[in-house]
Amino acid sequence: MGLAFVATNTISSAVNSVALVGIETDDVYMVVFHNVGCATDNKNINFQIGTSGTADSDSEYDFAFKVLQATADESNGAGVNASSFTFAPSMGNAEGETLNGIMFLYNFNNSSAFSFGTIKSIHRNLTPDTFGYQGGFVHTVAEANNSVHFTAESSSNMDSGTFTLYKVT
Repeated sequence: MGLAFVATNTISSAVNSVALVGIETDDVYMVVFHNVGCATDNKNINFQIGTSGTADSDSEYDFAFKVLQATADESNGAGVNASSFTFAPSMGNAEGETLNGIMFLYNFNNSSAFSFGTIKSIHRNLTPDTFGYQGGFVHTVAEANNSVHFTAESSSNMDSGTFTLYKVT
């Protein structure tokens, strides 16, 4: 197993969203995100997939995950028919309150199947408290998707981070 670089996006000034485009084959793809910071305290980082490079904001996202929290017992999270997948709630904007993680993407180029993926992430929120997320998502529309999109909630921005897309070979 190896990795082939597809695309990267490094935040150098505050932006509301980041897109990675380039899913063009039926292979498994991997997204790595590192040192993602939020410019405004107590905002979420959301995830969507895209068609023709544009984020799909329909209410077709289902997800489930396990939350591992440093100061509390583990818990579960889930959602159905959502317009995005929130996996970094209540981000802080102080130094060290950042998001890191990895996603694996499946069926994205297949127009007759649902696109889905797994995620493992860790972030520090505004408390500050450390959260680990492990779970998965599915976009319940049979269509080919060629991109992934990360967006800061509401009128907030992300002010740091590197997002990289790889094809698993």
